[in-house]
Amino acid sequence: IVMKKLELVISQAWQNKSKWLRVLAPVSALYGAVTYFRRYLYDKSVLPAYRASVPVLVVGNITVGGSGKTPLIIALVRYLQSHNVAVGVISRGYGRKDHAATLVKKDSTPDEVGDEPCLIVQSTTVPMAVGANRKDAIELLQQSYPDIDLIISDDGLQHYALRRDAEWIVVDTRRGFGNQKLLPQGFLREPICRLDGAVVIYHQAPKACNQDLCMHLQPRSLMPLLDSQAKVPPKNTTVYALSGIGYPVRFFETLQELGFTVIPKPFADHHVFTINDVLLTDYPVVVTSKDAVKLRQLAKHLPHQAFENIWVLPVEAVLSQGVYDTLDALLKRWKIT
Repeated sequence: IVMKKLELVISQAWQNKSKWLRVLAPVSALYGAVTYFRRYLYDKSVLPAYRASVPVLVVGNITVGGSGKTPLIIALVRYLQSHNVAVGVISRGYGRKDHAATLVKKDSTPDEVGDEPCLIVQSTTVPMAVGANRKDAIELLQQSYPDIDLIISDDGLQHYALRRDAEWIVVDTRRGFGNQKLLPQGFLREPICRLDGAVVIYHQAPKACNQDLCMHLQPRSLMPLLDSQAKVPPKNTTVYALSGIGYPVRFFETLQELGFTVIPKPFADHHVFTINDVLLTDYPVVVTSKDAVKLRQLAKHLPHQAFENIWVLPVEAVLSQGVYDTLDALLKRWKIT
């Protein structure tokens, strides 16, 4: 609990570009040196790296927290599926209790596989495996689905023990790079120069999407958290915005743009919700799809009328034509289509 509160404090400090973060500069310098040296060892093959038998596309970011990566992966998977490409997905499965490689099923729980893998599989039914060791995850996935032509790695940009055939990095232009400092002084996992040589997908507002490779998130209609809910979704009213995602500001602003008066209730990324978190009875509660996965699981074990007052705001990634063209070019290079 203490670590989660500290994570939230630091996350808010990053967003506010607080001056006190300067005291963490020595730690950031050490982090940067270790990161650079580690990547150097993999580049020079001093440390062994695993190469899969099929192409691997890593989709990640150089920042901590939400950038729109998961909706992008869902959109890419749906596109590939519609073009009869046998695609599979791997992920570390952040927050799961077991680190061994595991297949993600439609009824898997966040405790078993992580919240984002649950959302990806529930949205697409794509073959997916999670594991701290990406090699084990890929081998399990291919053993279970031997006809897979292409594997998308959900994050893993800094997992250099896995060779990759292409890297796509999502950059949230609304959030930017903050103070442009490495962890923990800033929210950069790697220096900005890491973008060089990778395909960069710019996550922008719809009207600002002026790049060849860009995306934006399109909100859909509110949905009830539980099937048992028969109420009409709230409109143009005050709502609690409950969020355990990396960059909740975008979620709050989206609700405001939809006409809601928002009372923000942010938690740390991948927050494990309790019943006390949702005991908000004055107004309806709205959550993200990622948080809804965990709340539905909680509602199964702790039935409470509070869950009847929770609504979900789904979003989908809208991609520029350049993104699809770039993906098609990769498929042609890899002789998949």
